[in-house]
Amino acid sequence: MPAPHQTTDPRLYDWLLFLLAPLFFSSNLIFGRGISGEVGPFTTALLRWVGAALLMSPFIWRERQACLAFVRQHTALWLTLGILGMGICGGVVYWALTLTTASNATLIYTTSSLFIILFQWLFQKRAITGRELLGMIIAFGGVVAIVLKGHPEALLELTFNIGDLAILVAAIAFAAYSLLLRRPSVRAMPPLPLFALLALSGAVVLIPPGLIEMASGAPLPDTWMEFAKLAGIILFASLAAFYCFQHAVQVFGPGIAGMTLYLMPPMSILMAVVFLGERFEHYHAIGIVLVTGGLVLATAPGRKTA
Repeated sequence: MPAPHQTTDPRLYDWLLFLLAPLFFSSNLIFGRGISGEVGPFTTALLRWVGAALLMSPFIWRERQACLAFVRQHTALWLTLGILGMGICGGVVYWALTLTTASNATLIYTTSSLFIILFQWLFQKRAITGRELLGMIIAFGGVVAIVLKGHPEALLELTFNIGDLAILVAAIAFAAYSLLLRRPSVRAMPPLPLFALLALSGAVVLIPPGLIEMASGAPLPDTWMEFAKLAGIILFASLAAFYCFQHAVQVFGPGIAGMTLYLMPPMSILMAVVFLGERFEHYHAIGIVLVTGGLVLATAPGRKTA
């Protein structure tokens, strides 16, 4: 199964995975909300990617020659992708959420899309079109409207701590992860074996901090509910989310794929309303309209490509 390339216009299937990526990423909030404090953050991340690697292992075995060649020839790149996409954007994020608010984390992490465009401009000489820039501004305005609950003056009351800094580091790491997925050696790998290798890399790099955390007495999962939450994180927030995002990067490029992050706040809100019984407020509607409108504007057909 060859890796997809952007040789033709995106298909309906490509757009479907593009939209499913933020949905599955947002499911991490539903399954992981109650696990904070019940299981250590790096332990959670380690179990998450060990489980994902085990489930994806048949794809590694099926393409074992290509997988072994990739790991041997690009060991540093393989481990770097695991550190960026699974280590920092896994354990570090779970740890940061014990120190900062979900509102701050949402606002800061969404800036990953901006860092993707910035890095492409700095390192790949990619031009930013006026339509993309305007769409980004509108979409980010929607995120701000949601986080500030429709009250701009609330911006003055936001406080930042080391947890916020850790989320910012994760946002930058996810942007770098997205760009590295476009490396020719990575794109040459079949998608499913590639993702299986990335899950394995995440498990490998998370072993040291996970074991240190366990040795220090961090709590381990010991109830069926905690294991159910971990299963949801593995199946939806890990396997489904990262595969959809990886596919979007390969088809649309990291800049456009990164804009799926703008859909996470409104999708998270809708999922919280449906599954957690939270109220839908007027600023939620404003934010959803702005985020969706900005995304459509930035990704509309006919824009200039890099």
